[in-house]
Amino acid sequence: MVVDDSHTIRRSAEIFLKRAGHEVFLAEDGFDALAQVNDLVPDLIFCDVLMPRLDGYQTCAIIKRNARLASVPVVMLSSKDGVFDKARGRIAGADHYITKPFTNEQLLHAVQQFRNPSQGAQ
Repeated sequence: MVVDDSHTIRRSAEIFLKRAGHEVFLAEDGFDALAQVNDLVPDLIFCDVLMPRLDGYQTCAIIKRNARLASVPVVMLSSKDGVFDKARGRIAGADHYITKPFTNEQLLHAVQQFRNPSQGAQ
């Protein structure tokens, strides 16, 4: 799942991931993601940090507090790459942090890093 308020970022991530054979779900913000994530239970969530209404840190923390979703890896996406920003992501429960603009290789590396071996190449 890709959660980002930028249509361009969502579309870029979707193209990169689909080309690699992954199923991709999109959400425009944290509320949209939370409305979908419980039913979908994605293998991995890429979540923007700066979003209106519910930011990525809050979204990540809510997901990680849900027992059913706590094991789903969350990768924060942000244009901020400071130590404080990354630490705040870890405190919220994020498993990894990618600085924007991201590359195809960075996204696919994260997918590979967090892929559950029992799931095959999803």
